[in-house]
Amino acid sequence: MKVKDAKEITGSLTRTSKMPGLSYSLPAWECKTGSKLRKVKGSVCSMCYALKGNYTRYKAIKAAQYVRLKSLQDSRWIEAMTAQVKRSEYFRWHDAGDVQDLNHLNKIFEVCRQTPDTKHWMPTREAWIKDHLASKPDNLVIRFSPPMIGQRNDTWPNSSMVVEKDASCPAPNQGGQCGSCRQCWDPAVKVVSYGKH
Repeated sequence: MKVKDAKEITGSLTRTSKMPGLSYSLPAWECKTGSKLRKVKGSVCSMCYALKGNYTRYKAIKAAQYVRLKSLQDSRWIEAMTAQVKRSEYFRWHDAGDVQDLNHLNKIFEVCRQTPDTKHWMPTREAWIKDHLASKPDNLVIRFSPPMIGQRNDTWPNSSMVVEKDASCPAPNQGGQCGSCRQCWDPAVKVVSYGKH
């Protein structure tokens, strides 16, 4: 499948200035767990970056996210996503939004299997995914993100957390860029911490 045709099915991918490759974005308004946590004071979701800034400033961004969400129902989604992702060395799932259900997760797993030369990273707040880690492809790192600021989780093979200080993510000190850092994609890095923003 040609990339042009793939984009007609799934919508285009996102290119964030921070990261070394393409990413995939869904509307944060539709997060299953995140929409509940947004109402909890002190939770990471209560100050969700994907519900402000450019995500809300430009109507086209939100509209594109909803096109991607709707496209999950298309039977050609796996083939179309594979066509767009396969040329990327690094790929991030959900720079906004999260996994919708098990069907969505299994589709992501299949795209990862069909793009074995791509290193995939997926942060999530969906705790039920832990029950499906055994079927996760080796080229995908899933990082569970605990809901509260300063909260750490060591029960998953990989996780992330938001901290008030001493974050391990170097991006804020590198002009907001990943630079040469690839810890989010590295399964050997158990926990990645990000500064509150």
